[in-house]
Amino acid sequence: MRLLCTNDDGILAHGLDCLVRAAEPLGEVTVVAPDREQSATSHSLTLHHPLRPVRRGDRRWQVDGTPTDCAMLAIEALMPERPDFVLSGINHGHNMGEDVLYSGTVAAAMEGLSLGVPAIALSFAGGDMRADMSKLDELVAPLTNLLGHLMSLDMPRGTLLNLNIPPKRGDELAGVRLTRLGRRVYSNSIAKMQDPWGRPIYWIGGGSIAWEGDEDSDFRAVQDGYISVTPLHLDLTHHAMLDASHTWWRAP
Repeated sequence: MRLLCTNDDGILAHGLDCLVRAAEPLGEVTVVAPDREQSATSHSLTLHHPLRPVRRGDRRWQVDGTPTDCAMLAIEALMPERPDFVLSGINHGHNMGEDVLYSGTVAAAMEGLSLGVPAIALSFAGGDMRADMSKLDELVAPLTNLLGHLMSLDMPRGTLLNLNIPPKRGDELAGVRLTRLGRRVYSNSIAKMQDPWGRPIYWIGGGSIAWEGDEDSDFRAVQDGYISVTPLHLDLTHHAMLDASHTWWRAP
């Protein structure tokens, strides 16, 4: 099995190293990842300057672009044969609820999917990078087993799996839950500041997060110590609204 590993935290991220170690027992691994952190780049492509892949070893490349660039370049140009799966992560920080709209981790998996390759995105819902490194190391063996199972499934066409892992050690995990996306609301996420010349500037980030969702939502699973597995697909159509169109739609 040919596996493409990528991420949005950059080629040197510890989470990517853990993902590669978890994937290696399952097949031939190729790594194509950004040369720097690209968090919250969503599904952006680099269109205004050329990309320069740099080889860092056997089947290892770093790219001066976004996670989506990396997935596209790997599948369309750098790999001699198309991968059987795209694995994106392990992101340091959760990607639950509306986070999937901004996440470079999820976007790289989505790009693989749009090119016809099944994909899995993985995120670790931790906070302190130094404290979490040893926890991530302990998750390598459990993730090998989980990834092997998930990749053996007959997934519906156009569907990827979004995994969120609670900030626990391997032997502390409660199990795995199949979930739906929850809802998150950021408060005070824009900080107003001044540059050295007294002009106003704004920094997006930080603030506080409030989560909402039923028992089967992703954040509830992670909160309860379970790995959350959420199926996502490319079709953003609101099918329930279409089905009820006779109640509101009249053609002009």
